[in-house]
Amino acid sequence: QVQLVESGGGLVQAGGSLRLSCVASGTIFSINAMNWYRQAPGKQRELVATITGGGSVNYADSVKGRFTISTENAKRVYLQMNSLKPEDTAIYYCRCDSRSGTYWGQGTQVTVSS
Repeated sequence: QVQLVESGGGLVQAGGSLRLSCVASGTIFSINAMNWYRQAPGKQRELVATITGGGSVNYADSVKGRFTISTENAKRVYLQMNSLKPEDTAIYYCRCDSRSGTYWGQGTQVTVSS
């Protein structure tokens, strides 16, 4: 059974930093991409950052220059978040896209105070 577990969320002041981690366990065939999404209260879930199996990265315009996605191996992905703003407050989710299927983590709360 595939499981994704996020960690690293918390409460931080504006301008601060957090590093989110996502670890995938279980058998996953051919990971195409690992993604970070976020969902703020009353808003739709949005894509924040993607890293493909080939190492290509892509970011939402709202986080470019502040967030960095990286992987340690195919099943471990990080999101370094710097210069955090109150509008970054959301639940952050990890998603894995693979031949085995698409998998989501349970989310980790990030709260940025002004």
